[in-house]
Amino acid sequence: MEAEVYNQSTFIILKAAYLYYIKNKSQNEIADVLNISVPTVSRLIKKAKDEKIVEFVIRDPYLECIDLEENLKKEFNLKDVVIAPIPNLNTDKEGMVENIRKLVALEGARYIQRIITEDDVLGVSWGQTMYHLIHYLNPCQKVNGTFVTMHGSISGLKQELDVRTLVSRMSMVFGGRNYSLLSEALLSNAGVVKSMKKEKNVSAVFEMFNKITISLSGIGSFYPEPDSLLCRSKYLSKEEIEILQSKNVVGDIVMRYFDKQGKEVNSNFKERTMGIDFETFKNIKKKISVVSGETKTHTVLSALKGGLIDVLITDYKLGESILKANAD
Repeated sequence: MEAEVYNQSTFIILKAAYLYYIKNKSQNEIADVLNISVPTVSRLIKKAKDEKIVEFVIRDPYLECIDLEENLKKEFNLKDVVIAPIPNLNTDKEGMVENIRKLVALEGARYIQRIITEDDVLGVSWGQTMYHLIHYLNPCQKVNGTFVTMHGSISGLKQELDVRTLVSRMSMVFGGRNYSLLSEALLSNAGVVKSMKKEKNVSAVFEMFNKITISLSGIGSFYPEPDSLLCRSKYLSKEEIEILQSKNVVGDIVMRYFDKQGKEVNSNFKERTMGIDFETFKNIKKKISVVSGETKTHTVLSALKGGLIDVLITDYKLGESILKANAD
């Protein structure tokens, strides 16, 4: 009975917790209101949790995102996984796809701003997701890093999606330096690529490829249908797409084409592409892929199997679909 004399009033514990969690009062403000010390306020808030006066619940589908993150990380030995929850969006199918892409891009933007340092060299690829990601970067968070295009330009596409534009915008947001390849990504033959690599500007960018510490890219899908933007934009001709399909290509990453095991497909595209080579890309310490949409399930799974991804930033449905496909 004597020990109970020193117990705090249950009401005062409840009041402190209410002011802190519901009214968003600071501990200093609560101390003034209740006429107690700040350390006492801190103890009261802790006691509210210990005595389960206050309980925290992460509701579905958000808790499921945490479980999925842990499972993907363990299954594929990934350095990190970020899952964007899919809210109930009252929109058509096309609008849903775009909204999910934006949600994943937002997570990608926040992630890169959390991890990048002045010592990093960030390699960037092209694409719609990259465009949205850069749009979501906070310009108040300056980091004097280095940014480099990982391949040449994609002619015929919107300028805003082109890798040179994206790298320029990203370096402006962060306040860092940028290096860009001033050439097309896919050239007519291997001889032209070999010759251009001798140019001063091109040579400087290729030297930067070996210094990239973080890569940031999307993934294009060729399986079960050739749905990559390279195909839909008609950057690749019908004949070129058929050649890649005959080689069992399932996807593209940084303008390199890979099969179901995540290995680079041997074709003339390999020598005609002006950009980082497949092995140099694989050796980057932190390869971040920002990708959305269940249709890319088998393509992303192949990239994971091939060690082309270290950090996966995706939506819940695609993440869940990848785990299921891997188990089948």
